[in-house]
Amino acid sequence: MFKYTHNNNELTLKNLGEKVALKGWVNKKRNLGGLIFIDLRDKFGITQLLVKPESSFYQIASEIKSEYVIEVEGVVIERESKNKNILTGEIEVEVSNLVIINTANPTPITISDDQNNISEEVRLKYRYLDLRRPASQKYLLERSKITQAIRSALLDLGFPELETPYMVKSTPEGAKEFLVPSRLYHGEVYALAQSPQQFKQLYMIAGFEKYFQVARCFRDEDLRADRQLEFTQIDIEASFVEQEDILNVGEKVLSNIFKAMGKELVLPLQRMPYAEAFDKYGSDKPDLRYELFIENFNELFVGHDVPVFKGKEVIRGFKVSNNAIFTRKYFDRATEIVKQNHGDALAYLKKENGVVSGSIAKFVEGIELQDGFTYFFVTGTYEDATNACGALRKELAKDLNMIDPNKEALLWVVDFPLLEYRKEEDRFYARHHPFTAPQSVEELRNNPATCLAKAYDAVWNGYEIGGGSIRIHNQQVQQLMFDKLGFTEEKLTGKFGFFLEALSYGTPPHGGIAFGLDRITMLATKTDNIKDVVAFPKTQSARDLMTQAPSPADEKQFIELGIKVRWKKLYSLADVFGE
Repeated sequence: MFKYTHNNNELTLKNLGEKVALKGWVNKKRNLGGLIFIDLRDKFGITQLLVKPESSFYQIASEIKSEYVIEVEGVVIERESKNKNILTGEIEVEVSNLVIINTANPTPITISDDQNNISEEVRLKYRYLDLRRPASQKYLLERSKITQAIRSALLDLGFPELETPYMVKSTPEGAKEFLVPSRLYHGEVYALAQSPQQFKQLYMIAGFEKYFQVARCFRDEDLRADRQLEFTQIDIEASFVEQEDILNVGEKVLSNIFKAMGKELVLPLQRMPYAEAFDKYGSDKPDLRYELFIENFNELFVGHDVPVFKGKEVIRGFKVSNNAIFTRKYFDRATEIVKQNHGDALAYLKKENGVVSGSIAKFVEGIELQDGFTYFFVTGTYEDATNACGALRKELAKDLNMIDPNKEALLWVVDFPLLEYRKEEDRFYARHHPFTAPQSVEELRNNPATCLAKAYDAVWNGYEIGGGSIRIHNQQVQQLMFDKLGFTEEKLTGKFGFFLEALSYGTPPHGGIAFGLDRITMLATKTDNIKDVVAFPKTQSARDLMTQAPSPADEKQFIELGIKVRWKKLYSLADVFGE
């Protein structure tokens, strides 16, 4: 093995005449009139190698194929045909020594950033080859840079990095858990931690006062473009703090991330109440990169008998400049979006050169509309119509090219409702989690439906990138919260008994936040697919195509776990239960 002197993105005309040693993969080989040119690649870049016919290593070079691992020695010379697109494009290395370290079979995917003709399924099946591509590596190297920027910010603020368990007690509230059957205690299970929530609070009870960790978390949920089954969050907790203290810590973390990206984040970030975010943007994670606000249109139709509006609580929507894309087909698609997001119906009107047209034009003679604009009207309850408008707002912004890809919009959404009522179950659920502190204990006691939480979310370009709250530190308030959630004493003891006991031993006021590292990296690297920034991701159907997980377990393993399995068909489990 040679003692390597340079990486493959380092040599320039300043190195002419130097003897160098390089290593890497063969990116490409060309034989031009007897001269063999090899593009040698490592994680830094490419260096062109030259092997002349008179070289004693010419035969070995002739046998080399793409993705062979080689090492070479040689002298840096000036290239005759220069390549201005790469940093090493003015030089090449004339090879004086060459060793093939390892050969390679023809790869099922080309190791190139041009992967437009390769399906995502193939790329994920051969992810270890896909990760050889410079573009794929860049995502993970940026992720590493962001992680270190976060660590640096928190260490500078005096936060120790501590760990919490992955295998924890099952608490089936909120997202579905992954369960791990116990071999030692048949019929009992661990759960893979959805978050370190209770443990980070226990650190505060233990007197550490500050804590953070880069935590792996697990949720058995349907996947989408910005979510995986297992994910990484930056977990932060501190004692003797109020909401503004946590927001300030969060801003220092985000500022450090932006510095790592070569940008500056203007602080402090805007604070927007949840009620305003939902009313104006139809979302608790509003995208502020474009100004398209939801309007109320009930008064516009006073005196007009429009059948589709009869009996509806609200008429909400948008007014946008006329555009050629607003065809009947477009409105049909918009209607589907509205219905999929719980809106009752979509109506529209267009005014062009004084003429009003649209789905309800015959019912609104004499209506006052602004010329040159198209109006979208969504009906339903306030909650449902606004939610549907939020989904339609995103679609309109994308279709009308309203989003500046170079613009960054970050804010805090605050003053969330503490609880949400589910009519079908006739009970309240915690909007965040049952350890979130109320802004008013009296409001929680007397009117829980309107009680606000000491909770906050960080939002970046329409994505939630972090969320947290000030926690309940008083055991009486925690008991009141559980009462409002309808938890029985038996359920409390079974699920949270150890935690409630811990609260009784002198718990300091505390709060925290968790940032989603995967989602932050996705936004920082300008990709819209979270799988790009995860080293070995699952597909949308929750499969690992590379390792073929999940896969059938051996019958002996089930016996050891005390589990009986009835097989409906080969490799399909059904009715799994403990003995």
